[in-house]
Amino acid sequence: MAPFPTIHLSFAEQAARRPDKALFELPDGRSLTYGETLRTVRRIAARLVADGVRPGDRVAMQVEKSPEAIALYLATLRVGGVFLPLNTAYTGAEMEYFIQDAEPRVLVVAPERAPDHAHREGLTVETLGTTGEGTLLEGEAEHDEVHEAAADDPAAILYTSGTTGRSKGAVLSHGNLASNCAALVESWRFTEDDRLIHALPVFHVHGLFVAANMVLTTGASMYYLPKFDAGTVLGLLPRSTVLMGVPTFYTRLLGDDGLTPESCASMRLFVSGSAPLLASDHEAFEARTGHAILERYGMTETGMNTTNPYEGGPRKPGTVGSPLPGTRVRVVDPDTGKPLPDGEVGSIEVHGPNVFTGYWRMPEKTASEFRPDGYFITGDLGRIDEDGYLLIVGRGKDLVISGGFNVYPKEIEELLDAHPTVLESAVIGVPHPDFGETVVAVVVPARGEVPEETELLASIAPSLARFKHPRAVRVVDDLPRNVMGKVQKAELRKRYDGLFTGPDA
Repeated sequence: MAPFPTIHLSFAEQAARRPDKALFELPDGRSLTYGETLRTVRRIAARLVADGVRPGDRVAMQVEKSPEAIALYLATLRVGGVFLPLNTAYTGAEMEYFIQDAEPRVLVVAPERAPDHAHREGLTVETLGTTGEGTLLEGEAEHDEVHEAAADDPAAILYTSGTTGRSKGAVLSHGNLASNCAALVESWRFTEDDRLIHALPVFHVHGLFVAANMVLTTGASMYYLPKFDAGTVLGLLPRSTVLMGVPTFYTRLLGDDGLTPESCASMRLFVSGSAPLLASDHEAFEARTGHAILERYGMTETGMNTTNPYEGGPRKPGTVGSPLPGTRVRVVDPDTGKPLPDGEVGSIEVHGPNVFTGYWRMPEKTASEFRPDGYFITGDLGRIDEDGYLLIVGRGKDLVISGGFNVYPKEIEELLDAHPTVLESAVIGVPHPDFGETVVAVVVPARGEVPEETELLASIAPSLARFKHPRAVRVVDDLPRNVMGKVQKAELRKRYDGLFTGPDA
């Protein structure tokens, strides 16, 4: 029986087929080939084995973006380890939690952070810098063996960035990663001829398990940037075919006069995800470039679930399209689990080979998040439109219940965002003495504009039932966001918690 085609095996196959092809194109002009990267993978694998890593052991990484960070990911899979990428912004206290919870065999950190972890018993600390320096690459030995992983074997643990309770480790199997990658390659027509602009972090689903995996398994190349810079990306567009980004990327590109149809002539696909893209940005980008941005929907526990069509249908602003091949998506009554008719808002649930195997060492939590028929309860709310496209209306925890009525923030945000004085908005629920909760709108002004509360509320009132009307508007310079661009509504709720119940209410 042939070995299961893991991400590592698919990469190794590409490296054998095209060893001299550039995999990484770096800002300093250097390039690293598939063959060179495979040798680095083997060297790191030898180091991991020498450090005592055995199949099933966790290898944690908190380093800045580099080609060697991707090689560490592949090396971990090669030896049967479980890869645990951690956000570089995590503090010492947060790292303490992840290390105690996941119990990694090896922790790889930036050289300057090694002293922070030197005291830990039973944990080997290796270092890795941004240009290949560090203890991880000190040895020249190469590990030639490849652990034969099964589809159900764990490949990675990603900790959720949830804003309530402690972070949960989502365990993703080799089958989860490989099947989702294959579905995306098929849906987005990704091939060895593609040249991807990679400006995302590699500790997150989008940058690692979408962007990097698709390149590694198809023999494509990537312009590998340490972070997003609009000028750098604009300079690369004429030599590239695909950009995968978060909405902020496109907002910033639209602010540069260099974004033109001519600069995008070689591009075939712009993908946006990880947070909602403003409809106005979608429309403005298409008007400027002739390209409609493709939005998709995914999450830590499932990878990608749905996508707007690459071809054969419109890419509709505000929607995230239809299920990927092999994935099923339904909208149900959150209490009964009964499927709802198209057009009705309910809980989004997902089933397919992309859905994770469970939360690390949390069997009760895992069981509570799955229906008896195997569907995963995402915690997102949405509806299916007349074309079968999914629309996300918000997280279940962001639902506002005012006077016993459900208020979906997205509906109000779309109206506010359409107002000429508003760049973007976030609608939240805050405590209210009469209604339990009431609606507050937080808005960011459009350039040169000053939103006026009375006029703004009057403009959206005809489109909303009375119980949905915001009772206050607050104007801010920026909305708080996480590293992937998601608005942190929990922070806003905390900020305005006493608006109607505090001493100044």
